[in-house]
Amino acid sequence: MKRAVDREQFAMATRVVVRGHVQGVFFRASMTDLARQHGVTGWVRNDPTGTVSAHLEGPPDDIDAVLAWVRAGGPPAARVADLEVHEVPDEDNTSFGVRR
Repeated sequence: MKRAVDREQFAMATRVVVRGHVQGVFFRASMTDLARQHGVTGWVRNDPTGTVSAHLEGPPDDIDAVLAWVRAGGPPAARVADLEVHEVPDEDNTSFGVRR
C-alpha cells in the first residue's frame, strides 16, 4: 500500500460521476480499497439519482489507476454505462472514505 503523499506533491483533484448499475454492488467499498492502495485521498458516495460520485486527490498516475478501474467496469457486479470526469479544486482531504 502506498503512503499518502505530501500535499505539495498533489498534482490534481478530480470529481467523478459514474452512471449505470453502480449502487448496491460494493462500488463504494471497492473504490475506497483501491484508492487507499494508491494513496489517493478524497471520498465516494451514492447519489439519490442512482449514480456514484467521487472526489479523488493525488498524483495523476494514481488517480489514473482508479479511473482505469472504473472504466474497466469497477467491481464484478457493477455495470458502468458512463463516466464523467472533471478537474476541480483540492479539498485538502487527508484520507479516503465513504460519505453518506
